[in-house]
Amino acid sequence: MTDDGGPIRVLLVDDQDLIRAGFRMILSVEDDIEVIGEVADGREAIEATIRDEPDVVLMDVQMPGMDGIEATREIVARTCEPKVVILTTFDSDEYLFESLQAGASGFLLKNSDPDDLVSAIRSIADGYALLAPEVTQRVITRFARTPGQVVRDADRMAELTERERDVLVLMARGLSNAEIAAELVLGEATVKTHVSRILMKLDVRDRVKAVVAAYESGLVAPQGG
Repeated sequence: MTDDGGPIRVLLVDDQDLIRAGFRMILSVEDDIEVIGEVADGREAIEATIRDEPDVVLMDVQMPGMDGIEATREIVARTCEPKVVILTTFDSDEYLFESLQAGASGFLLKNSDPDDLVSAIRSIADGYALLAPEVTQRVITRFARTPGQVVRDADRMAELTERERDVLVLMARGLSNAEIAAELVLGEATVKTHVSRILMKLDVRDRVKAVVAAYESGLVAPQGG
């Protein structure tokens, strides 16, 4: 459910009718999720996003005309919402990093379990961000090869309080708000406030990009890196 108690409004973007029908079937049985539209290319996705204001866009990568990564970049630049989840059959580092750079809030493979897709939509709509487990380590490895790449992130990291840095380190380990609360002996509402302040101070949209900034700045070192 969204903050106003309504269902999570989802836009499906894929050039294959069968794929869209499959996603619609999976999501149609969920009481808290509503598919509000389907489009077949990136340009239509931008138009539908502006017109229909979905909460989450499930975005294919390879489509005729404008591809999903360019469409994601346009959507993020034009609107504060919605959040975009890249869905692709291509387990490619190039797609992964381009998707994150374009502003996507999540990246999943189309062969993911249907339950994982549903959970991802709920998490994204609730303000979280995620990567498919099989690609998370590649993100960490990528930043291990380029430590301290973004000076801006290091400067902004210095603005965090000690407690906010503690929370960010645990976020980078993949812990949920509830798990962070238990680890730091804090209330979950307090953790949520810390997370919001971290995103604001780092000037990022979601948790994935906050974690990326933590690795780039050197606050968090990849395991074995």
